[in-house]
Amino acid sequence: MTRKHRGVGFFLLALIVLLVAVRLAVPAQVERGMNRVLQGPPYSASPEAQALHARLAVADLHADPLLWGRDLLLRSSRGQTDIPRLAEGGVALQVFAVVSKTPRGLNIEHNDDSTDNILPLAIVQGWPPRTWGSLKQRALYQAQRLHDMAARSQGRFSVVGTQAELRGFLERRAQQPGQVAGVLAIEGAQVLEGDPANVDALFDAGFRMMSPTHFFDDEMAGSAHGVNKGGLTEKGRDMIRRMEQRRMIVDLAHASPKTIDEVLAMATRPVVVSHGGVKGTCDNRRNLSDDQLRRIAANGGLVGIGYWETAICGNDAAAVARAIRHVVRTIGLQHVALGSDFDGAVPVPFDATGLVLVTQALMDAGFSEPEITRIMGGNQLDFLAKNLPE
Repeated sequence: MTRKHRGVGFFLLALIVLLVAVRLAVPAQVERGMNRVLQGPPYSASPEAQALHARLAVADLHADPLLWGRDLLLRSSRGQTDIPRLAEGGVALQVFAVVSKTPRGLNIEHNDDSTDNILPLAIVQGWPPRTWGSLKQRALYQAQRLHDMAARSQGRFSVVGTQAELRGFLERRAQQPGQVAGVLAIEGAQVLEGDPANVDALFDAGFRMMSPTHFFDDEMAGSAHGVNKGGLTEKGRDMIRRMEQRRMIVDLAHASPKTIDEVLAMATRPVVVSHGGVKGTCDNRRNLSDDQLRRIAANGGLVGIGYWETAICGNDAAAVARAIRHVVRTIGLQHVALGSDFDGAVPVPFDATGLVLVTQALMDAGFSEPEITRIMGGNQLDFLAKNLPE
């Protein structure tokens, strides 16, 4: 080999090493900054809370770990959740949401769709080129990653998409505690790329829940955080009808008040608000009013309470319990759920191994064991058992 060839070879090797280092280091650094845990493990609770928590089948309506490129079968030193930490926290079922696009300078007041935070993250993480210019392909790629993890998990983790699959999982878990199931969801119908017929392709990929909007207005509906904050478009109405035909669950998290009104006016099936808070304990644009809570309850819907500051105006499990208490007092126990937003680019008080702190906070707030059993997972599992495809 000539000196020139050796020089070229060294340059290529150095470039490869640099690219690998960037791929490994940049997503980790970004995630450590965005998915902070305010109080790290281990977590302590009373013996009574620990004993009760060990008997629970916890279910959570929203988390975003698929965005960050980690192998969720492995316990990570970063982020807020993965399969081992979910199992340790007593989680039976986790809804895994897919994020396809977020704007720069993201906020809860006013965002347009002109920028794309996810593209550079996708490129650095090595997502296939088809995802670089297609939000639909980003969703399909993340779904495939979750299915691949389930296939490699040796039975520790499964993805469920039907009532029968959920029943089978719960029967297995009763015999082998520690198993975790996942349900796939989508944040924002921008993944449809303007065509409501794409609901079918997403359903076929395993998605069972989708919100009309995320942080900006899209071709289907207005976001609470968008520019116009309008309601459903004609395409959006078509999307809702197609989702209901396929028994996909409509998620009203991030929806504008007008979108919430118009979805509830046409919905023939129960909806969810997968993650958020309530104005009764934390008054801001992100959260639900008591009137909205009552209309969601009249629809038979379910409201997931998150763990981050904007949702609960607090940084501990007691603030989570206060929001839950408000929902229960306003619309009844059967309509409240957990919606952590773990790994959703928000700091949270604890990671998935610390869910016993929520059980403790609910006990301290005066909830009984049967009530806590419903809040921590019973409501969520019953809702999915009735509303997933048969």
